[in-house]
Amino acid sequence: MRRLLAALLLALPLVGLAAGAVVSGRYAGLPGGVFKSVLRYEDAKSGVRIKPFALMRKPVTNAQFLAFLKRQPQWRRDRVSRVFAESRYLSHWAGPDTLGPNAQPDRPVVWVSWFAAEAYCKSLDARLPTWNEWEYAAAADETRRDARSDPAWRERILGWYARSSKDALPRVGLQTPNVYGVQDLHGLIWEWTEDASSLMVDGDNRNQGDPDKGKFCGAGALSMDDRENYAVMMRVAMLSSLEGHDATANLGFRCARSAP
Repeated sequence: MRRLLAALLLALPLVGLAAGAVVSGRYAGLPGGVFKSVLRYEDAKSGVRIKPFALMRKPVTNAQFLAFLKRQPQWRRDRVSRVFAESRYLSHWAGPDTLGPNAQPDRPVVWVSWFAAEAYCKSLDARLPTWNEWEYAAAADETRRDARSDPAWRERILGWYARSSKDALPRVGLQTPNVYGVQDLHGLIWEWTEDASSLMVDGDNRNQGDPDKGKFCGAGALSMDDRENYAVMMRVAMLSSLEGHDATANLGFRCARSAP
């Protein structure tokens, strides 16, 4: 009975999402539940509860981000404020509104700041996923909702991460979808999350010093709970080291939507 209910949840679209989410098939519905994160939360030692949500099946591409810039040109690299994007923002594009040979339309958009990624998602009535939502989706493989205890699964992920960062990025959607129908969560790019800047900040520290630091996200993760999951540790270390205006050559994003 439980398996039947789980299958029905995965098959049903999330009620209340924007019309394009279900019609276009751009989003996959995830049922949520109690999830044991590799991050240790003092107020959720038995696991965090994740509400049902929808996640883009693939990362945002250069072509999709270019379409956003045409709708909201204030986010072009020649117009955006340096508060919201550093000087390397979209620096691999041929021009402010031109992709060029180093930014193929079907490749994931990179060199994009957290602020720009969040603005893109908001333009679609969406948002960046939280770290817990991203980790929950990324724990699945092609047949299992949680494959993290499988050494072969971990080795495959580490093999993806061993690829040189100097190699040209493949196009999105080459990997087999996981059990939820989501692709490219590992081995293609790093991805911004809504709470990226506070992944390694504890609750007490968020109330001290710069008051705006906690406002950026506020995940409140204290420490790694599963040090064998090296690939996840690398992601947390990278994301927690960045500021909202930063951009790198292998950091992109995808959007999420909440279910009512």
